[in-house]
Formats: sequence, C-alpha cells, structure tokens
Amino acid sequence: MVCILPDLAAPMTQADLKMEMDRIGRGARAASRELARAGQAAADLTLSLLADALAARAPEVIEANRADLEAAREAGLGAHVVDRLMIDEQRLGAVADGVRAVARLQSPVGEEIESRLLPSGVRLSRRRVPLGVIGVIYESRPNVTVDISALCLRSGNAAILRGGRESIHTNGALAELIRGCLAEAGLPPDAVQLIGTTDRAAVAEMLGMRDHIDLLIPRGGAELVMRVAREAQMPAITGGIGVCHTYVDEAADLAMAESITFNAKVQRPSVCNAMDTVLVHSSVAGAFLPRMAAMMGEAGVELRCDARALSIIGENGSGQVVRAGEHDYGQEFLALVASVRVVDSLDEAVSHIERYGSGHSEAIVTGSYDAATRFVDEVDASAVFVNASTRLNDGGVFGLGAEVAISTNKMHARGPMGLAELTSYKWVALGAGQIREG
Repeated sequence: MVCILPDLAAPMTQADLKMEMDRIGRGARAASRELARAGQAAADLTLSLLADALAARAPEVIEANRADLEAAREAGLGAHVVDRLMIDEQRLGAVADGVRAVARLQSPVGEEIESRLLPSGVRLSRRRVPLGVIGVIYESRPNVTVDISALCLRSGNAAILRGGRESIHTNGALAELIRGCLAEAGLPPDAVQLIGTTDRAAVAEMLGMRDHIDLLIPRGGAELVMRVAREAQMPAITGGIGVCHTYVDEAADLAMAESITFNAKVQRPSVCNAMDTVLVHSSVAGAFLPRMAAMMGEAGVELRCDARALSIIGENGSGQVVRAGEHDYGQEFLALVASVRVVDSLDEAVSHIERYGSGHSEAIVTGSYDAATRFVDEVDASAVFVNASTRLNDGGVFGLGAEVAISTNKMHARGPMGLAELTSYKWVALGAGQIREG
C-alpha cells in the first residue's frame, strides 16, 4: 500500500525518477478532486480508523522505528536527531491523541468568510476551499507523517510526503497505516503518498513539481529551509528556524523566571520552540543567574555566557559554564546548550532579539504591565509570550489539533499552521442575470 520507490539504497536514473515523481503528482491531484467530492464524513471515518490503528499496530511501527534508530546510532547522528527520530508507545499514543483532536475540529472547508449584497443585486461571498496538494519535506521526526496527513485530510487536501533517510522505515510503516485507513473509508489511497526513495535527487524533482503541488512546506534545519527558499517553483513556507529568547526583566518574579527558562530549555531541547538564549536585566542578574545556573547544571545544560554573566556565575571545571563567542548568539542549538547575556534595559533586550532572533518564539518574564506591553508591541515574532514558556508555541497547545509547521513567514500563514492555514478561498457570486455595462 505504501508508495516506496524501487531499491531504497540506489539512485534511480533521472528519467525514471522524473517519471515516478510525475506519477505520484498526478495521483495526488486526482485524489484531491475525489476528496472534494467525498465530503467530510469519509475523512472523519479515516481519522477514526487511523487513531485506532496507531494503537492496534503500535508494535509494527515501533519495530520499524528500531531499525531507523539502530542505523542512526551506527551513522553517528547527534543525540538531538536520535531524540526526534524515536517513537515509543507513549509518543505513538500522543500521535493518536493528536489525530483524534484533529477529527474533533470543525473543518474550515466551505466556511463563508464574508457575504454581502452588491448594489446590482448579486450576492457576493468568500468561501474557504482546500489548497489542493500539499508537499512536505521533513527530517527526523516520523510523527510529522501522521500529523500532516491528518490535517491535510481534515482540510480536504492531498499530501505528498518526503521524509528523511534516517526515518525511512518508520515513515513507511506509518504511511502504510494511513493509506490502508483511506482505502477502508472509501477514499483514494493516493490522498497520502510517501516518496520512499532515499535518493537526494527526489528533493530536486519535488521542488520543481509546480504543476502538481500547490504549497510546499519544509520542516527541518536551516540548510533545508534555505534550499527550498532558493529552488522551489511553487509557493512555499520558508520560515520556521527557531532562535528563541527569554528575557528576564527587572520586574520579574525570579522563581517564575527559573521555572520558565528551565522548561523552555530542558523539557524538549531538540525542537524549534526550545529556548536558545536567556537575556537577564542587570539589576536582577546577581540574584537570578546563580539560581538558574544551578538548575540548568543539574539537568546537564551547557551555558555559554557573556563576560558579565560569567563574572556572576563563574566558570566551572565541568565545562558547563563557558565564555560565549559571538556565534553563540543567533544560534539554534537543538540541544542542552543555551547562551546567556546580561542587558541593562528592555530596549537592549529588544535590540538583541531584533538582531539575532529568527521571528519564531520570544518570551518576557515581568511583573510590569508597561514592559510586557512594549515587548508584545515591539518584538517581531510569530508568537510572543508574557510570563510563559516558548515551548507553548505549538499547534496542539494552541487548540489547532496538530500543525504542519510553525511559519515565521508574514504572508499567507504565521505561527502554527493548522486547518485554516491549509485553505485558500474563492469568491462566489450569485446573480439573476446581471451583466456589466460600461
């Protein structure tokens, strides 16, 4: 059932690869039209079947994942990659819960955004419609296979998925489940297709499929995102790199600041909304930094500090507190590493974020209404948090069920992309013989 191209290890000829990718694109386009005709009941059934199948067939998925984990460790991939790659019963259960959450959401398809009567008597409205075919290129995290498929089906879109080499077995097992559920619900299995070859040339082909793919979404590191920005021949979401800051203001509750910074860094350091840099107002640095450093040290976090922070915390022999280089600011660490800088004002904190931030997730800890208001108004990011962790920037947390990406773009979609962000709209004009004159 799963779309796996011949011989995973060997590159295909360019002609064969182009032919196969064209077949996949045509299949997705045809499936998207069938989805439009089928309505929401069949999509609801598919999602219900999928959530149950994830539990019933968990051993198969975990076994496939074990092969990927072994290969990742043998290849010497970093701990953050292995963490993103790993699927166990708990994570699979969370994925199934996400599918059920998406199924409970109202589909935006057909929603009337606005309606008005023109002077001519024509009734004019805008209605949400699916984008059509969503292409996603992603790395490491196999839960993305399910999250995106669920959101695409709930919003009436077909999906073409290209996961990373390191997760090929897990993605294949998950895609087989999804396609089986589609068939059981009477929907075309080609509504979700996984590009199963690990040949890197498939990415180049996918970036050129403008006749088949309506929106392309990269989910991965800076190199992938920048490549999509340069080469994609269709609209693409080219943001999502997370360089996230937490600013501890002079009016902060320091116990709250400890909890928030610890959660933002330690709870899951390998994801894009994890904190990378702590900015601390100089008036509270002496009281806050030693306490924060102790907590972070117990969790194995390496702190890369500017001279002022280092003079307060002090270097230690374990190498967990070190002097920061300039490259440590503006860095998405995706690991138990954080940079630290002492600032003298809110203005300095905002300027630092403006220079080094990626527009993803930024937070302030403060008891001052004025400081909070200024931070919210002046910091340019997809999500800004007051007295809360950057880890909350997530489609599930925001009530979107799941997300296909967190966009740092400013056009079409920004922040977690859920169902509404996978739709466009069409104008519908209902008349009674009206024509235009003059």
